[in-house]
Amino acid sequence: MYWGKVIGTLAGLATLKPWFAVLGLFLGHQFDRGFADRYRNFEEQGAKVGRVSDDFVRFLFQAMGHLAKTDGRVSEEEIRAARMIMHRLGLGPSSVRRAINWFEDGKRPGFPLLQSIREARRVSLKSAAHRSLFLRLLLEVVLAKDPLKKEERAVIWIVCTELDIGRVELAQLEAMIRAQKGFRRSPAGDADAARVRSAYHALGMTPDASNDEIKKAYRRLMNRNHPDKIAGSNPDKAVLAEAERRTREVRVAYEMLKARRSIR
Repeated sequence: MYWGKVIGTLAGLATLKPWFAVLGLFLGHQFDRGFADRYRNFEEQGAKVGRVSDDFVRFLFQAMGHLAKTDGRVSEEEIRAARMIMHRLGLGPSSVRRAINWFEDGKRPGFPLLQSIREARRVSLKSAAHRSLFLRLLLEVVLAKDPLKKEERAVIWIVCTELDIGRVELAQLEAMIRAQKGFRRSPAGDADAARVRSAYHALGMTPDASNDEIKKAYRRLMNRNHPDKIAGSNPDKAVLAEAERRTREVRVAYEMLKARRSIR
């Protein structure tokens, strides 16, 4: 990570004072070091966001709906991003319906965002880790489309202020999400997306399937294809080899989706 050093140095040179360039280099280095540490942790977590409380989900999707509606309309990209977060949070069908209702509640005119965020801070965002996660998930939705509007940035900063999140942390989170977004649009990202599509296909599922549906499909296919299940019928070598191949395919597909969607 070196962009902080580059930008800091150029900003310092623009003042025509060498010591400002040195200062810019130092501050940029600090930013890059913090960004790199956070980015490594961000990548290790991947899609895993773990279990959160119902209150966390309520406040999150209300704020998400409000933020998505800030520019006047909710885009398809924002809706897809919100849906993916529902999957990553491991929400069941009834919880998904509640999350959608909370999202719609946040969209309504006059929604009391400031009051909601303050209550969220008191009830379910007591730790710095939960506050950072809350902001990160909000940013993933609003950054799903381009560009980020001025009024949207104003709302994000209101949330940051109430959650004691500074501009450096906000900039790092935004940079990480944009980096992931850029990866998904790259050839490597295309290949990764193809692997994910292949995993869904191997399980006979689509990205809209719930975590429970994916688990059931995995168990059903393993029960049907596992070599031990068909050994009693004295299959020939070709049938047994195909059963072993299919079992590996199903297991690999499930492990990938399990990690991406935080399936427990």
